[in-house]
Amino acid sequence: MTDRPHLTETQDVFRRFKVLLPLRPFYRTYRKVSRFLYKVMPKGLYTRTFLIIVAPIVILQSVLVFVFMERHYQLVSQRMSEAVVREIAAVVYVLENYPQGPNYTRIEELGSAALGMSMTVMPPEPLPPPAPKPFFNVIDQELSKAISQRIGKPFWIDTVGRSRFVEIRIQLDDSVLRVFTRRSQTFASNSHIFLVWMFSTSLVLLVIALLFLRNQIRPIVRLADAAEAFGKGRPVENFRASGAREVRRAGLAFIDMRRRIERQIEQRTTMLAGVSHDLRTVLTRLRLQLSFLADTPERDAMKKDVNEMSHMLEDYLAFARGDGDENYAAVDMAVMFEEIEEEAEISGHAISAYFEGPSELDLRRVAMKRCLSNLVTNAFKYGTRAKLFGTIEADWLEITVDDDGPGIPKDEREAAFQAFHRLDLARNQDEAGSGLGLAIARDIVRGHGGDLTLEDSPLGGLRARIRIPA
Repeated sequence: MTDRPHLTETQDVFRRFKVLLPLRPFYRTYRKVSRFLYKVMPKGLYTRTFLIIVAPIVILQSVLVFVFMERHYQLVSQRMSEAVVREIAAVVYVLENYPQGPNYTRIEELGSAALGMSMTVMPPEPLPPPAPKPFFNVIDQELSKAISQRIGKPFWIDTVGRSRFVEIRIQLDDSVLRVFTRRSQTFASNSHIFLVWMFSTSLVLLVIALLFLRNQIRPIVRLADAAEAFGKGRPVENFRASGAREVRRAGLAFIDMRRRIERQIEQRTTMLAGVSHDLRTVLTRLRLQLSFLADTPERDAMKKDVNEMSHMLEDYLAFARGDGDENYAAVDMAVMFEEIEEEAEISGHAISAYFEGPSELDLRRVAMKRCLSNLVTNAFKYGTRAKLFGTIEADWLEITVDDDGPGIPKDEREAAFQAFHRLDLARNQDEAGSGLGLAIARDIVRGHGGDLTLEDSPLGGLRARIRIPA
């Protein structure tokens, strides 16, 4: 008895699955269309909002124009053409059923005085060949249809040859009736005014909407630029909350967040300065005491431990302090590469450093040199040769540091960036270190808005690749 509800729910799930199974092709089509639209549609907020405004206006105007041209314009033109044809049909009836003078003067007076048309009765002659028919011409279509239905005689019309008049010829039994009438009598001539006013007012509204939209988007762009600059450690000057209420709230929240982070960084810097001073004092006292001891193996071991503690302390403080207090300045990377190469040669290491192309850009010089020094030191710690190469391509600074060491397995490369993490299986575990070299290097690179990754090196070891927006 307890299993029946479970079986009922399972059957219900299968039943729903069978119902939805035929809809899978439609769902796949929907997914494909969605992906295509995502690829072709603009990604910017300004252009997307512009499309949101423009698309309904274009659709609405298209519907209005279609309905107007299909219903109002065509219907009015049809009624006006039928009215003209009825008047011509009345004249044809008079000509066929009532005697006329030799010159048909009364018919001509009737047309000009009462009907507003120029009428002439011509001798019987063949009608001219059909004139070229204009495409999508309502006058030609409606006049031809009305003459065929109401008069039912051979006719010839010309709606193309004259700009202001329409010529109509009706073949009678013993004559030809030629009629000139104004175009304005056969179709709604003021319909274009409606279209002109509709499109012109829409254009004015679009321009006004774009101006207001640009003013609304600008505070969002300023907020994004300020957040990006603050994230890269650059000074954010003259930023104030503006724009709509929601955007202003986001701007005020960013300002409060920036103040809290700056206050926290200031407190941490003050604390680290105190800790650094106290610990350096202790280490200096230890060095002084060791200098008075006799030169023994135990003294050398203790001195080595003190030096290692000093280096580890510097690494810890550098990692905890970061480099937010250093300002951006113009840096020549080629000169920095030469300095790193000279320092490596003084230490007795073989390194090849080369920077290709323009080398000046804005960076934190001290921080970037520390980053490259950490990577080069790490390369020589586990290898014998190193290669340092840099270039600027497509507004990106790219730097690679290669070594011929044992390298790091692919599945452990991301873990190598963790603080205090040492890959003893891949590297030499006899080497001293704090495990912060790669962590400090990546922190500096990300502080510049870039990233640091590890790859296989052409030298057989590890390659550290730096990418920073220039």
